Amino acid sequence: MTVYISHMSMIVRQIAPVLLSALRSFPAVVITGPRRSGKTTLLRSAVPHARYVLLEDPDIQDRVRRDPRAFIESLRPPVIFDEIQNTPQLLDYVRTLVDAHPRRMGQWLFTGSQEAPLMQGITESMAGRAAILQLLPFSLAETAKVNPLLGGFPEVVLRPRSRELWFASYLQTYIERDVRLISNVRDLPTFRRFLSLLASRHGQMLNRADLAAPLGVSVPTISEWVRILEITGQVIVVPPYFENFGKRLVKSPKVYWGDTGLACHLLGIQSQAELERSPFWGSIFEGFVAAEILKSQINRGQRKELYYFRDQQGLEIDFVVPRSNARFWLVEAKASKTVQPSMAAPMLSLARATGDRATRRIVVYRKSRTGTAFTALAKGAEALTLEQFVRKINNGKTS
Repeated sequence: MTVYISHMSMIVRQIAPVLLSALRSFPAVVITGPRRSGKTTLLRSAVPHARYVLLEDPDIQDRVRRDPRAFIESLRPPVIFDEIQNTPQLLDYVRTLVDAHPRRMGQWLFTGSQEAPLMQGITESMAGRAAILQLLPFSLAETAKVNPLLGGFPEVVLRPRSRELWFASYLQTYIERDVRLISNVRDLPTFRRFLSLLASRHGQMLNRADLAAPLGVSVPTISEWVRILEITGQVIVVPPYFENFGKRLVKSPKVYWGDTGLACHLLGIQSQAELERSPFWGSIFEGFVAAEILKSQINRGQRKELYYFRDQQGLEIDFVVPRSNARFWLVEAKASKTVQPSMAAPMLSLARATGDRATRRIVVYRKSRTGTAFTALAKGAEALTLEQFVRKINNGKTS
């Protein structure tokens, strides 16, 4: 199913089969995810004959406030309600109609930019009646146009020349709409500075005190702001792997911007040459790999499972990816085009400590335009280009 069409570009979203299955199995389907990740386009392509209702329209919001039942009854399903967080009271009325016709599948379709508040309303109003999916921006598996500098937002990928203006407008809209809706952030200029400061900590362990001091705000304020970014799909908070393995582990999570293009914009990086000269290049590449892992899980309808490992002696692995039968992959992300056996040493050390439960130990690196790709790295480890790795994590196997 082609679900994004713009300027003659046609890109198939990997989540499409999961969505089609949900439409056949549930009366209602909810798609959450960051603003402008393609949720509306996905639904309108999957159900082209559905009535479309934009709930950000002030006139529509006024009609819903005055008489929600009359508004709902004026619509003939299937209906797409875009940005349901603006009128969550509609969920109670939709539930009544679903219960009246429980065998009619794929009738009520919702998008929402804010995950946690929206989930609370759906849990209460639509439990057992709605399939809940998440859509992130494009992945490298969906289009080769995705890269660390551009990120994966559809409009940036398809119109890269408008990148800077698009991200500036996106941040303005995000701060003025999503942030105001989800939390009472009074000092928006400081919040905007916080976004740039957090971008400079991309890929680092989350140190709230370190973020609070230069902004002149409290540590609880930083915790709240990170929570806002996480539940609106803007950042990825990667917890440390929870098993002990006989080691004393670091307990702080790491934080990445979910879209590396947005991170680059916040850091003032405007070209690939600037990115490769930047001290943030390694962490940006690492964050790109993190996002690709999560997208591969979400697009197959799986739960998000991504961890990192670090003990108090300094042994660190970028990513621990759970697989089937209590096993996992160990992944190191290196922005280098040259792979060296020493890059695999931390993974091999941890693999020995875990009784060899790590089924694969992978160094992900950048493909060179010239030269032969590496495969064997060290005994028990392998090297994969970014493109090879993305194909591996999207092949559907669980081992």
